[in-house]
Amino acid sequence: MSDDDPYKGYREPALSLLKKSGAAVWDNVEIETVKGPFAGLILPRSTTEDAEHIVIKMASGYNTGVHVSSIKKIKKIGHREGHYAIPEKEFPYDKRKRNVTLLGTGGTIASRLDYKTGAVVPAFSPGELYGAVPELADVCNLTTKKLFGVFSENMGPEQYKALAEEIGRLIREGVHGIVIGHGTDTMHHTAAILSYMVQNPPVPIVLVGSQRSSDRPSSDAARNLLNSTFTAAHSDLAEIMVCMFGPTSDDYGLLHVGTRVRKMHSSYRSTFRTISDIPLAMVWPDRVVPLRACRKRRTDREVTINTAYDDRVTILYYYPGMNPDIVDALVDNGYHGIVIAGTGLGHVNAALNPALKRAIDAGVAVVMTVQTLWGYVHMNVYDTGRYLLELGIIPCENMIPEAAYMKLCWTLGQTRDLAKVREMMLTPIAHEITEREPHNGYLVYQGGIPEVERFLSTYKK
Repeated sequence: MSDDDPYKGYREPALSLLKKSGAAVWDNVEIETVKGPFAGLILPRSTTEDAEHIVIKMASGYNTGVHVSSIKKIKKIGHREGHYAIPEKEFPYDKRKRNVTLLGTGGTIASRLDYKTGAVVPAFSPGELYGAVPELADVCNLTTKKLFGVFSENMGPEQYKALAEEIGRLIREGVHGIVIGHGTDTMHHTAAILSYMVQNPPVPIVLVGSQRSSDRPSSDAARNLLNSTFTAAHSDLAEIMVCMFGPTSDDYGLLHVGTRVRKMHSSYRSTFRTISDIPLAMVWPDRVVPLRACRKRRTDREVTINTAYDDRVTILYYYPGMNPDIVDALVDNGYHGIVIAGTGLGHVNAALNPALKRAIDAGVAVVMTVQTLWGYVHMNVYDTGRYLLELGIIPCENMIPEAAYMKLCWTLGQTRDLAKVREMMLTPIAHEITEREPHNGYLVYQGGIPEVERFLSTYKK
């Protein structure tokens, strides 16, 4: 596929139909079909797909394929040159502005559409993001550094340690704030592990992502970047945070504590929610409004970096009828820690008890969280939980499973002594355990109920 080919990737029979209609790639067209009209921009065809569809990007930002057999007529109404990359630009320096470093790891906020495969790939460098969002220069002096170019599902101990060490170096060099561009799928995992590896930072550290890629009109990338860089440069919040949309609209963003946040919807832009607490703050591109108390920005350069990590840890999501051989297999395969997401107040069936005892006797740290996400582990209420406590299972208060998993990985990287593991797991470091849940920390809107519908009718969507 050459750059000067007007029919990039198209083959027969779609190719003949395009030529006959006088239309080509990057033309805006109206397509009349047996199913109704379609309008959009003709995109290059994926070389790995069939030859019987013409692919267009509609005004909504979504791509759709129109089968050639359904097309009655194609009318060209305009042309737009395709750009495969955004040019990198140097950030202008203003000595009156604060210095922020944007660390790139990959993910949708640093992506483009690969027209050879039709997939979104991590290809934009942080400098290219400035080319796309020049307003970033109004917020701060932004230095960019691309550490990795991976999707978030490929983040792991190697990347966590490198991130923590780079954060420590930047803080010691005097940066005023740090933004980390990250894919959203596992951003809450990275936020949690950094909360343990990077303790008591003097400046804001903000993880930010995008639910919709930068080539879509509905992308949240630019807004999230502006919100996160303003937070890093100007807020007084010296925490490790996640910054994403608050409502589904472009109204404001929310800042979430790194150990209390979770991705809760596969596609909504407002996917991240604080669990069992309230968010740290609301944020716009020009202001931050705190919602609760937190650690404050300091002028010193002191920070504790501890990158200990044991990857022989797993999360076991309990389900009725779970067989004990699952636990036995984990022990036999050399796992050092198990995080259980238990039912109710922290329960599993009695059939697992002998296997859990064998695991603990073998030196495996077993901790309990609740799969309800909201609420505390209370294992001393029923006989089921009391017996598990007697076995030596560690109740993790109101830690969400992902935060407990990351803390157990970090803890076991330092000690295998079960008494010390218990002490470390139950000693709060970064809000992963709270003394109580606020009355408004748990709120679920159940559609269809009259009072909820009345409230939602007044809510700006």
